[in-house]
Amino acid sequence: MLKQLYIKNFTLIDTLDMRFQPGFSVITGETGAGKSIILGAINLLLGQRADIKSIKTGCDRCVIEAHFDLSKYGMQEFFTENDIDYDENDCIIRRELTSAGKSRAFINDTPVSLTTMRMLGQQLVDIHSQHQNLLLNEEDFQLNVVDIIAKNGKQKDEYKQSFAAYVKAKEAVAQLRKAIEKGQENEDYLRFQYKELEEATLEPGMQDALEQESETLSHAEEIKTALYEADNIFTGNEGGVIERLKEASRTIEGIRNVYPDINEASERLASCYIELKDIAQEISENAENLEFDPHRLEIVNTKLDTIYSLQHKHHLSTVEELIEMRESIKAQLNHIDNSDEELQQLEAEEARLQAECKRYADALTETRKKAAKTIEKEMLARLKPLGIPNVRFAIQLDEKPMCNDGSDKVSFLFSANTSTAMMPVAQVASGGEIARVMLSLKAMISGAVKLPTIIFDEIDTGVSGKIAEMMAMIMVEMGENDRQVISITHLPQIAARGASHYKVYKEETADGTVSRMQMLSDDERINEIAQMLSGSDITEAAISNAKALLGNK
Repeated sequence: MLKQLYIKNFTLIDTLDMRFQPGFSVITGETGAGKSIILGAINLLLGQRADIKSIKTGCDRCVIEAHFDLSKYGMQEFFTENDIDYDENDCIIRRELTSAGKSRAFINDTPVSLTTMRMLGQQLVDIHSQHQNLLLNEEDFQLNVVDIIAKNGKQKDEYKQSFAAYVKAKEAVAQLRKAIEKGQENEDYLRFQYKELEEATLEPGMQDALEQESETLSHAEEIKTALYEADNIFTGNEGGVIERLKEASRTIEGIRNVYPDINEASERLASCYIELKDIAQEISENAENLEFDPHRLEIVNTKLDTIYSLQHKHHLSTVEELIEMRESIKAQLNHIDNSDEELQQLEAEEARLQAECKRYADALTETRKKAAKTIEKEMLARLKPLGIPNVRFAIQLDEKPMCNDGSDKVSFLFSANTSTAMMPVAQVASGGEIARVMLSLKAMISGAVKLPTIIFDEIDTGVSGKIAEMMAMIMVEMGENDRQVISITHLPQIAARGASHYKVYKEETADGTVSRMQMLSDDERINEIAQMLSGSDITEAAISNAKALLGNK
């Protein structure tokens, strides 16, 4: 329940600090006095997007803050889920706007996103303005009304989960069919590409090995000559390095006993002899084994040409990338070869999930059919006393393709008299009739949903007299059972029924025109309602009528 509203520097409001009462309250005031400004401020608290033009001229910041009593509404779970401090007796929502274009939102002094503020606002306040009467023309709104009365949250959740699984399976079938179709279009080309890559017998690292072998074979004679020359230096009959090194090692070995200082050099020389002997042996073997093989060189170069050609063709730079492409094409071909079986499996799963989804949709439809009967009965009971004695109201449920909200298309049908066929309510009801239909729907919904505060912005458009009084009684009824109802009205019959009465008015100050709001005393209420009855010149008759209206409260 809204306990207090504080507004600072918002459009024509410099400062407003107003406390609100439980039950049914009314707000009156001349057109343009600022009632819509107050509603605009509340809407910002409910997460509506801000406009810096809303900041009062000459000010750099505006603040809107509301205090709510949540002690009777069991809303702690929301605060726990969003890691916000919870005080059931005083929940504070605040919105701040700056002329620099910054907007900040707080719940119990915790900074929150507008999405979080909007989620909480939807659970705290319902503002019904005149444009919401257009909702009667929207299927989603009508379906939502039926579901609220049906209290079918469990069935809706089961259906939505089933529908999501069915949609996923349906998409999988569509994707596979598309892939099969595309694959079949490219199958011949894919098989040609795979054959080309497969016949190349590619292996990781082979390109480097082949390029090195080609280089070696191309310079075989040059390499062989160099090896023979080196071998001759090492092992030649006329003073080869190895033989002379051996003699040097033997000579130095002979003086080790008489000249110990040479021991280390002797050991190193012996080690060098062994190492060079091994090197000479390796060079000799390479010289003997290396042969110029033009046939092998042709094979290697042909293999390299194949690799280079494939790389150029597929815009790749390594054998490894070609191998990866080959395996990818192989997988695609395997997929094409096995796609019929896979498609049959997916289609079977889609059919199973569709049938399951249909069962959940049928169960959801049953809850809506029962709720529709209840709504029809209650709406007739509410609308007849509101000046439509011959009213007919029915809910038509037609089947539609399954979608996220089920398989039901809902239409509210209406006729104000017995001689006119029932048609969709938004097409045949007058403005006053639509206002009464919406009020009746809201009254019915409020009994099913524990919403703390409901604000009606001129719900009485198009009605007057006794009908207005009956509408007021409905709002009084809605204001019971721990619920707060506030009606912005121009009708004295409704204003007189409020347990509390607030007036919005303009005042000229040194800083310009400002909007004010005050809670009226009993005497002030008499004068306000008398003025609503007779205009600016309050007559004794108007005062008498005002007292009578208030006396019947």
